[in-house]
Amino acid sequence: MRDVERHYSRKHRIVNRRSFLKHAAGGAVAVTLPQILAATPHSHPPRAAAPAAPIRIRGQVRTGGSGLARVAVTDGFEVTDTAADGTFELISSAQRDFVSISLPAGHQIPLNAAGTARFYERIAPDSSGEAVAEFDLDRLDRSDENHCVFLLADIQTEDMDEMAWCHEQTVPDIHNVVQSLDGTPAFGISCGDIMFDNLDLYPEYERAVSRTGIPFFQVVGNHDMDYSARTDEGSTATFSQHFGPRYYSFNRGSVHYVILDDVFWYGAGYLGYIDADQLTWLAADLQRLEPGSTVIAAAHIPVLGSRHTREGQSNPGIGTSVTNRQALYRLLEPFEAHILTGHMHESEHLFEHGVHEHVNGAVSGAWWSGPICGDGTPSGYSVYDVRGSEITWRYKSTGHDFHHQVRLYARGADPEAPDEVVANVWDWDPAWEVVWYEGADRRGAMARRVGHDPLSVELHTGPELPPRRTWVEPYRTGHLFYAPVSADADTIHVEATDRFGRAYSATLPNEEGVQDR
Repeated sequence: MRDVERHYSRKHRIVNRRSFLKHAAGGAVAVTLPQILAATPHSHPPRAAAPAAPIRIRGQVRTGGSGLARVAVTDGFEVTDTAADGTFELISSAQRDFVSISLPAGHQIPLNAAGTARFYERIAPDSSGEAVAEFDLDRLDRSDENHCVFLLADIQTEDMDEMAWCHEQTVPDIHNVVQSLDGTPAFGISCGDIMFDNLDLYPEYERAVSRTGIPFFQVVGNHDMDYSARTDEGSTATFSQHFGPRYYSFNRGSVHYVILDDVFWYGAGYLGYIDADQLTWLAADLQRLEPGSTVIAAAHIPVLGSRHTREGQSNPGIGTSVTNRQALYRLLEPFEAHILTGHMHESEHLFEHGVHEHVNGAVSGAWWSGPICGDGTPSGYSVYDVRGSEITWRYKSTGHDFHHQVRLYARGADPEAPDEVVANVWDWDPAWEVVWYEGADRRGAMARRVGHDPLSVELHTGPELPPRRTWVEPYRTGHLFYAPVSADADTIHVEATDRFGRAYSATLPNEEGVQDR
C-alpha cells in the first residue's frame, strides 16, 4: 500500500480508540446509554403522537410489458403481493419514505446511474394522499440459479487518499474476479461502514461501484450515519438519499437475500439492535418462503461474534453484537440461514441456533493502515458461489489469488510458544483440517489456540504504531494453529483443507520467519 507510513492528522473526533477497541467487547460501553433507556415507564411518560396521515400507494410491477404476479411490495412495515396482472395497492403513511419490491429471481437488477441497485421509489403523495409507484423489470438472458456474491465489509474510506487506494487496489481486484466468472450473474453487497464518517465521499464510492462491472446493494454501518440526527430513522437520511431503504429483500435463483439495519442510533451513540418495525416487516417477508429455503441475511454488526470470549468477557458488548438477537434467530429458524456481517475488522465463523454467521474481514484491513486486519486477516473481501441452494465461499485477499489462505510463521514467532510454528488460517471454521509436515513426514493435526497474529503484533503494537492509525492494536483470534517442530528441521510445511475439500498450503525453512505476507 502506498504511503501507509505517513502520519495522518485527524480533522475531527478526538476519541481514545485504543481504549474503545480494548473494552468494546464487554459490557462497559453500556454506561454510555442515555438514562432514558434505563428509566421506568412512569418516569418519562410519552407524549401522544399525532397519527400519521394515511397514503394509498397504487402501482404495477411489469416485465416485458406484462404484469408480474406474486411480487412482494413493501413500505418497510406493510407487505403485499402483486395481483395476477402485476398491480398492487398498499396503505402506507407519511412516516414511510420508500416503497420497494423484493426483486424476483430471473430478472436483471435495476440500477441507479452509479451502478447501485434500484428496487425502490420514494413515496410522493399528491394533495389527496394518493401515490403511484411502478417498476419495470427486464428478464435475464440466462438463469441466475448459479450466481456469485461479492461481500465487501468495512471499506471505510475517510479521505481522498483512502478513496484513491480503494480505486487503485480494491476495484481492479474485484473487476478481475468478475471477468473470470465467464458471464455468471454476479452482484455485490457493501456490508456497512462504506464511509468513515465522511459522507461527502459517497459519490466516490458510487464511482468505484460503477467500475467493478456488477450491481451493488448497500448495508448501513455505524460510520455511514448522520450523527447530528436525534433519532435512529433520521440517522440514515444521507445514506437513503443515495441508496434507498435501510432494510429490504431480494431474490437471486433459489436464494432469498435480506438486508438488515442492525445499527440503532439513540442520539448520542449506537448499539446493535433490530427495531420493532423491521422485525415486523421481516416476519411478513419471510412468511412468503417455503420452510427449508436458503436465506442469506446481511447486516453490519455481528449478531453475536466471539470477541468477548477471546478477550475474557462474559457477555458481548452492546456495540459489537445484536442485543435482541433471539428475535432474529426465531425468525430464521425455519430456514437454511447464513448471516453475513462485518464491523469487527476480523474473520470468524460462528454457529448459533442453527444459523451460520460469517464475520468478514475488512476491505480496509486495519483502517487503511497496512495490509492486514488486527487478527492477521489480509485486507480483502469474500466471494460466495451459489449453485441452486448450495453455497460455497472463499476469502479473497486483495492483491493475492484465491490460494492465499494461510500465513505461516517460523518457530518462536510467538514468544509464548518458543518451540512452535504458528499458522494463521483466517477463513477457518470447524470443518477445516490443518496438518503439518517436517520435511516429507506428515506429523499430524496442528493445535488451535487463541492468540495474537505475529505480523499484527509487529505492525500494530506500541503507541506510535501503526503510524496512520495509532489506536489500532492486535486482536486475540481463534484461527491460529500451533505445532512443535524440531530445532534442526530443514523445511516446515502446513496444509489446510477447507470444508469443501479445497487444499491450501504454506512452506518455509525453519529459520526464515513469516511466509508470504
